[in-house]
Amino acid sequence: MVEQQHDSSTETPTTGHVWDGIRELDNPMPRWWLTILYASIIWSIGYMLVYPAWPLVSSYTKGFFGYSSRAEVARDMMEAKERQKGNLDKLATASLEEIRTDPNMLEFAMAGGRAAFNVNCSQCHGSGAQGFVGYPNLNDDEWLWGGSIEAIHRTITHGVRNADDEDAHQSEMPAFLKDEILTRGEINDVAEFVLSLSGGASDDAAANRGRGPFGENCSACHGDQGQGMVDLGAPALNNRIWLYGGDKPALIETISYSRKGVMPAWGKILDPTVVKQLAVYVHSLGGGK
Repeated sequence: MVEQQHDSSTETPTTGHVWDGIRELDNPMPRWWLTILYASIIWSIGYMLVYPAWPLVSSYTKGFFGYSSRAEVARDMMEAKERQKGNLDKLATASLEEIRTDPNMLEFAMAGGRAAFNVNCSQCHGSGAQGFVGYPNLNDDEWLWGGSIEAIHRTITHGVRNADDEDAHQSEMPAFLKDEILTRGEINDVAEFVLSLSGGASDDAAANRGRGPFGENCSACHGDQGQGMVDLGAPALNNRIWLYGGDKPALIETISYSRKGVMPAWGKILDPTVVKQLAVYVHSLGGGK
């Protein structure tokens, strides 16, 4: 047991603890500090009673005020929709061309489309719509399924190669090696020929050998000059815009095993008016035709 003593110079009781010759005085806590402490305790008890505070098994304490941040957000969203209702009603009945040519509707559609793009599309296409490997760049004028505002609207609405919408764009490139249509040597030669179509460095002899297999197996979709075909979603091969990479290893991988990228049918996820806004926004990015 520690014996309490008094400090000889101040006559203040000590705690009996000594560190390095220094005695700890047993001074009372400052009144202002205690006041703040007690007020904080009272305030915290009041807060727990007034606002949601404690989790329960399947719910939580609601508090006397019945406050809910979720309800507050829902109320704010409802108020925002009410303010936008007039413009949204106009967009719902207007054609895409009417929206594009009306300055007021266009401004409203662009703002909504940009917000919807950031929430739903930027994860794949990038915040600047620049695309990534396997996800098209939406800023250029190279479109697999057409770059008109109507074509873009259809693509967004129904998507590509998804099982949710029977009107989704469908195209399927054979896996020429996996399906045993071409040999490895023939695939190598076709890859060299495709490189030559876009002006890339290629082996002339191999490219000449690849011309025949390309004409027999690939030109029906990609065109005899690699110009592509929008109706089939077949990309042009005579430029240097590549969805999955345009170097030889990437081309061999694509020819051998095919690519089957999928895009959701946003028409089944988003409101039709939001889909219109998205189509207007994407069309405006610089690559729309």
